[in-house]
Amino acid sequence: MDKETFNDFITLVTDVWEYGVFGIDIGKIMFALLVFFFFLFIRGLFSQFVVNRIKALTKKTKTEIDDMAIEALEHPLRFVPIVIGVFLATELLSLDETLQQGAYNLNRSLITFNIFWAIYKMVGPLSQTFGGLRGIFTESMIVWMIKALRALVFFMGAAAILEIWGIKVAPLIAGLGLFGVAVALGAQDLFKNLIAGLFIIGEKRFHPGDWVKVDGIVEGTVEEIGFRTTTIRQFDKAPVFVPNAKLSDNAVINFTRMTHRRIYWKIGLVYHTTIEQLKEIRQRIDDHVMNSADFAHPPEVPTFVRVDSFNDSSIDLMLYCFTKTTNWGEWLEIKEKLALEIKTVVEDAGSSFAFPSQSVYLESMPDSPENFPLPQKIEAT
Repeated sequence: MDKETFNDFITLVTDVWEYGVFGIDIGKIMFALLVFFFFLFIRGLFSQFVVNRIKALTKKTKTEIDDMAIEALEHPLRFVPIVIGVFLATELLSLDETLQQGAYNLNRSLITFNIFWAIYKMVGPLSQTFGGLRGIFTESMIVWMIKALRALVFFMGAAAILEIWGIKVAPLIAGLGLFGVAVALGAQDLFKNLIAGLFIIGEKRFHPGDWVKVDGIVEGTVEEIGFRTTTIRQFDKAPVFVPNAKLSDNAVINFTRMTHRRIYWKIGLVYHTTIEQLKEIRQRIDDHVMNSADFAHPPEVPTFVRVDSFNDSSIDLMLYCFTKTTNWGEWLEIKEKLALEIKTVVEDAGSSFAFPSQSVYLESMPDSPENFPLPQKIEAT
């Protein structure tokens, strides 16, 4: 290879190096990448020293809002070095007008994204300041407001980024209007459930944690009231996702709001129980209920212990009373003690409990059974 050919090769390599990728110097690209990766490394140090230091300072304060705020802002803060790294890397490149505009839009988009991301994450901690609204709105309604606020922040951020890239949001929304009408016609159930959810929250039918029962549909504990469905966990721990319309259109029994739990029994005694025994049993059961601290008493609730009816095989006492507790486990324990007390009272009175039975009376017996002719034996031929 002669000297002139070698010089041409060197010139070609230099030209490729200076204008290799979209007319950008490869050396500058490599240097820009080094700067970007340096800020990726700085991101880890920033998180370890700055963010953790701020966390330590917020833990020393009495309020918990600042702890929640720094916890929510941790990821947006860790993204800041990346934004700076991209900005410095693009500034180091000698870009033409078109690429320069693209880099400018990219940097603006990253900054806009990080700002709205931080606002989105801050909605949760800011919701703690809604404490004064809890006297006006229910907890579920506040949760819905937080979700709606986050959705609003998300769409505003998306619209801002689209505007940066020259995509007009207003005409896009107008164009989607006709499509929205078509979707709405096919999504009537969705809107029906959404409106039903608003009614459920507005009427305060139930709240998360309540024990509810909808005949023929579900019984369990409410976990979450969503936009379309309500999550109810059955007592076998299986979650059931019930459309809000089902809960709005049907009668819902909210056991959590019971003021008392009822006991309604029919106590069957044998027919040979005397009047004195009936009076003694009735009075002792009534005394036990009225003197026990486990039961609510009139006029707060009605309480009855009465001879109620003559059944087919028993004389029935009706016991109608209410316990003070609404806790199911405690209610079962009180019922058990009451059942044992009633058994003791009945046995002490000399009576016993009846059970279903039938008596058959024969007025007379024939002198001799009728003689029925026996069938003749048929021999096979």
